[in-house]
Amino acid sequence: MAQVLLGKEVNASLNERIKADAEALKAKGIQPALGIIRVGERGDDISYEKGAMKRCATLGVEVKQYLLPADVTQETLMATIDEVNQDDSIHGVLMFRPLPKHLDEEACCQALDPEKDVDGITDGSMAGVFTGQKKGFPPCTPQACMEILDHYQIDCKGKKAVVIGRSLVVGKPAAMMLIKKNATVTICHTKTVDMPAVCREADILIVAAGRAGVVDKEYFAPGQVVIDVGINVNDEGKLCGDVKYEDAEAIVGAITPVPGGVGTVTTSVLVGHVVEAAKRKCGK
Repeated sequence: MAQVLLGKEVNASLNERIKADAEALKAKGIQPALGIIRVGERGDDISYEKGAMKRCATLGVEVKQYLLPADVTQETLMATIDEVNQDDSIHGVLMFRPLPKHLDEEACCQALDPEKDVDGITDGSMAGVFTGQKKGFPPCTPQACMEILDHYQIDCKGKKAVVIGRSLVVGKPAAMMLIKKNATVTICHTKTVDMPAVCREADILIVAAGRAGVVDKEYFAPGQVVIDVGINVNDEGKLCGDVKYEDAEAIVGAITPVPGGVGTVTTSVLVGHVVEAAKRKCGK
């Protein structure tokens, strides 16, 4: 039976550290604050927003919301982004995507100040991920994967790591972050030949395929650590990952559950980035 890598245990440790940092900043007259830009009323955006606001309140971070109608003009949204960029009381910004199709999402993302980009959506933040410099912040989901590995003391040095997925949201930044941990990394994608064989060679397998249960027993080997990033709804209406959990649990050494794994940690990572942005801003 595989060890279950529970997100709530990672959160307990991570949140303690974030809260202590926020309190230290407030003792010096600095109130960490998150600005949330939401266009429209998408249910998944609102759900994540509520979770983020609740986590911020728990950890001592203020929130300022910028709620715009779904038919907002490009000019108004860009003016809002400029407003949060210029507001020194806001240290981090979360802008929900995808934006409505009439908006130029790329232009909006790049207009955001990388120093406030706590969700890794700007080219500046991505440059920081690839160069290892403290410029902007990595996307929260791959950072959550790294927090799980760190918490459970899973040493990546010299290990073979495989990442399924090559998006800039998860796959590519996760690969770069694993390299920073001195792993030897392979990225798999839809054109990979005999992907199951490649994955069976991995010591650490991060799955961000974007399809429910697509990774089954053919992909696993004894002793592996499997991090399942996927969040899907199956035919029974239940949340599930990209990994067939029952298949993996019977073979691998450790695995994150869905729900209760990576997604649980992501919101804390976001709040942690806001506090870190406040620390960088004041040079503390």
